[in-house]
Amino acid sequence: MVYTMMQVCREADLTYQTLKFYCNEGLIPNVKRDKNNRRIFDERNLKWIKDLVCLKRCGMSIQEMKKYLDLCLQGESTIPQRKKMLAEKQKALQDSIRQLEDSIAYIDWKQNFYDDVLSGRKPYVSNLIP
Repeated sequence: MVYTMMQVCREADLTYQTLKFYCNEGLIPNVKRDKNNRRIFDERNLKWIKDLVCLKRCGMSIQEMKKYLDLCLQGESTIPQRKKMLAEKQKALQDSIRQLEDSIAYIDWKQNFYDDVLSGRKPYVSNLIP
């Protein structure tokens, strides 16, 4: 199957501008062109583009994505380096999740405090008002 830019955008859930940027940055190797010189993509391109979308969501910068692509193009021997890159991103994401969970816990605590004050179960105490 062959995909146009717009079809890839729909399939991979990214904007036309982002796909064009990825192409221009060399992040999508082996892209072919049709008789009208428009980019066309095959299944392998589409799968790689979906990987790029995920890597971006994982917090990879364009430079990191380029490095990861370069390692991928070198073949199986670079799997340890790729695993290390992914492990670093995974740790950063886990740290972000912990921070978000702490933030949610704070909001839950504060909401419960406000509910208790509004219902008269607790007196209002402020760290800002003497």
